[in-house]
Amino acid sequence: MEVELKGKVALVTGASRGLGKSIASELAAAGAAVMLVARDVDALKDTAAAIAARGAEPPTIHPSELMAPDAAASCIDAVIDRFGRLDILVNCAGATRRGDFFNLTDGDWADGFALKFHGAVRMCRAAWPHLIESKGCVLNVVGVSSRTPSADFTIGGSVNAALMSFTKALAELGTLDGVRVNAVNPGYIHTERLTHRIETLMREREASRADIEQELLRGYGLRRFGQPEDVARLAAFLASAHASYIHGATLDIDGGATRGL
Repeated sequence: MEVELKGKVALVTGASRGLGKSIASELAAAGAAVMLVARDVDALKDTAAAIAARGAEPPTIHPSELMAPDAAASCIDAVIDRFGRLDILVNCAGATRRGDFFNLTDGDWADGFALKFHGAVRMCRAAWPHLIESKGCVLNVVGVSSRTPSADFTIGGSVNAALMSFTKALAELGTLDGVRVNAVNPGYIHTERLTHRIETLMREREASRADIEQELLRGYGLRRFGQPEDVARLAAFLASAHASYIHGATLDIDGGATRGL
């Protein structure tokens, strides 16, 4: 099944690395014109160069600190000024601090919600009129901790649960306005974030990378970690006409790690 997004315009937040970078690349490869949003200018330039090297249309970059209250409106204004329309909004920005609950500060909690949750809410609000016009779609990249909380990821699990609830509520509005809204819940994907966690555990336990990876995989009941491209291909499908009747869905992509309903 070939995903065709030619003539569509996508804005992807968190596009400088990890899942956001991979999703932006996949959307561009499918023919979409893409605006990349993140705060790291140099990383955005690297992403743009990597996408162009695949033979896709070179994307536009828009550096932005999405924790700022006015950042979302500025991003949407920029994509409309550049392309005249918006069809696909992917909210993928936001990393939350992992660790002992009693060592996490009020600032850690505020930052976790400010970027991933409030940033996505503001982006959806600013983009909505344009998505109504284009009959476009929103994809929120959430995470399996929204369904399966853990003691060492209290901020992330809480933020993700809130974003899942927001996705469902926004989908109800989308039914009225003709805007599709979905979420994906990536599991244990081999991004820089997972690599950092593995390396932290290696230092703490004085163990090899292979031993830590096998320990994590056994704990999750998995044969392998996912790759960013696994999530990116799902995102591109959900943004395409092939998924025109998928709305208000929250799809786990975690290799079967999530056992609950």
